Amino acid sequence: MFWILLVAIVGATIAVACVVWRKWIVPWRELEQLVRQIGRGEQPNTFLIGGGDEPRRIGLALENILSRQRQLDRDAAKRASQQSAIFSAMQDGVLVLDGERRITLFNNAIQKLFGLNEQSLGAPLLEMVREATIDKLVSETFKKHETTRGEITLAERSWQVSAQPMHHGNGAKSGAVVLFHDITALRRADEMRRDFVANVSHELRTPLSILRGYIETMLDDPKMPRGETARILEVMDQHSKRLGLLANDLLTLAQLESGSSNLQLSEIDLLRFLSDLVRDWRKKFLAKKLEAVVDISDDCSIIYADEERLREVYDNLLDNAVKYSNKNGLICLRANRHGSEIALSVSDNGIGISTEDLPRIFERFYRADKARGRQLGGTGLGLSIVKHIAQQRGGRVEAESKPGKGTTIRVILPVVTQT
Repeated sequence: MFWILLVAIVGATIAVACVVWRKWIVPWRELEQLVRQIGRGEQPNTFLIGGGDEPRRIGLALENILSRQRQLDRDAAKRASQQSAIFSAMQDGVLVLDGERRITLFNNAIQKLFGLNEQSLGAPLLEMVREATIDKLVSETFKKHETTRGEITLAERSWQVSAQPMHHGNGAKSGAVVLFHDITALRRADEMRRDFVANVSHELRTPLSILRGYIETMLDDPKMPRGETARILEVMDQHSKRLGLLANDLLTLAQLESGSSNLQLSEIDLLRFLSDLVRDWRKKFLAKKLEAVVDISDDCSIIYADEERLREVYDNLLDNAVKYSNKNGLICLRANRHGSEIALSVSDNGIGISTEDLPRIFERFYRADKARGRQLGGTGLGLSIVKHIAQQRGGRVEAESKPGKGTTIRVILPVVTQT
């Protein structure tokens, strides 16, 4: 009887141990294995755990946690990618500093501007960016806890620099963001505006001063000899015409720049157009014994353009060609097609333009030979008008010249087909 009872007790103990092992020991080991796999970033084969209800619920909870964590990681990676793309695409330079004024982040613009690299992260600002102005701005930002601004010149460009402090939620400073905005174009535009006003004032002052002087002379001497009066009136007439030309050119330039002048495209027989143009200029050609030649390729004998603007382009180019040609010279009007573009050019074999002056001849009021240009009666706006007409048509201008050998001005326009 005793042995039977002992066997029953041992069997019951073993059965209880097996139940405990299966329901409590084994599941917790499986849970430990799941946690370790998740900690290593691995994807478990299954989250189904045997045993009691509690281990099974914990396994399902771990699966939900891992799923949410993966989604959060994907969202974070997506936001980081978007931020990186935006950061890299910014034209302005962005430099982020921590509370110790160490570099924590920068974009491509800053990398190119200062030659920074991955090793620059964590380095002190002054060690990587050796610019006293920037260091001073950042120092004032950290000291005053407010945005500071300044301007510097780097790599032959002008930059507006602003340093914005960053703060933690509790108000403590956490660093600063330094922005670099390229204002070179604005400075150049402002300089061009000032130069334009100064040039207009100068161009107007000269003829007005002459007119006023002669008017005062005639008022002071009413009995001036007739011959002298005729000479003075002739000079006054020349300068009044010069003022009229200047006013007309300024108005034309203003219309072109504002875009208020619309193009009226029409079919133009270029050979007929240029032949009529040469005929109209014949008197001025004969005055300097110049020969004019028209050379047009067959594939651009008919073009679509605004005839009035095209005439204005050629009148300005021929005016310069005649002025700066020597007697018995040659002027050639050419038209050639290159792919989807037509090149219209006027060439002369006159005095030419120096290499230093050539890049600037399309600027307003710019004259390679200022004294001679005014003596010949030009306003200094002709080539600028040509450039703006070409740009309005979607084209561009080019210039080639050699001193003493002549000049070629080329207007390149896109081919337009009749609609």
